[in-house]
Amino acid sequence: MANAGVQLLGFCLAMLGFFGIIASTAMVEWKASSYAGDNIITAQAMYEGLWKSCVSQSTGQIQCKVYDSLLQLSGELQATRGLMLFSIVMTAISILVAVVGMKCTTCLAEDKQQKNKVALIGGILFIIAGLCALVATSMYGHKIAKDFYNPFTPTNSRYEFGAALFVGWAAAVLTIIGGGFLCCNCSSGGASGKAPRYPPSQGGQSGYV
Repeated sequence: MANAGVQLLGFCLAMLGFFGIIASTAMVEWKASSYAGDNIITAQAMYEGLWKSCVSQSTGQIQCKVYDSLLQLSGELQATRGLMLFSIVMTAISILVAVVGMKCTTCLAEDKQQKNKVALIGGILFIIAGLCALVATSMYGHKIAKDFYNPFTPTNSRYEFGAALFVGWAAAVLTIIGGGFLCCNCSSGGASGKAPRYPPSQGGQSGYV
């Protein structure tokens, strides 16, 4: 039961990471306008995401515009898009695989060893998906920091980390930890689940001296 509990904990963490990755991908606050400097107009706040950019007025009015052309986007943005979408698809596949291999489900219940292998594969896929999301958010964050500290970047064109980056980082870590729990539990469970084998006793020998 303890091993099943660890599996369930890892699966729940990975599920939270899955929802976080989806939310981060859909959010528009990947980078927010910076207020560092003396000549920054604070009457409006600008946000940019993977799919559109928004301007929030001090009156509460928000105007958003979807990116018109894919070819006009920077290479970092296109790579981040691809990695986040790949992470979502990979996490969805991992969920299906992990459900089959978890001990609390009845799938492959007659073959414990095969069931552990399937759960292990699901954990590895979770880790790969989390790493993809982590690379995507870190790469995008590195671009923001590099432009912010670039002396040639105009003051009113500097951005800071948005909320979507922090959501993506947290979701990626949760997915990796959840996959790690599944992998560690399967590797330890497979070794301890084997029954000890004893050499067959010979019929001609008696147990008494």
